Amino acid sequence: MDWLIFPLRDILVWSFENLLEPVGNILNYTWVILGFVGTAIWLRYQAKYNAEAASNPDQIK
Repeated sequence: MDWLIFPLRDILVWSFENLLEPVGNILNYTWVILGFVGTAIWLRYQAKYNAEAASNPDQIK
């Protein structure tokens, strides 16, 4: 099992040290902003679909 665990550990340690640490908090801020933008888009579409469903009399309720 060591043949799988140790290389996987080395890849993860390398990626954190060389990719994530130099980026810093910019990556975190990007994910938070994308989350807010995605939620706003989703809520806008949901409001549109709810209005469309409320105005459609042929629905099963």
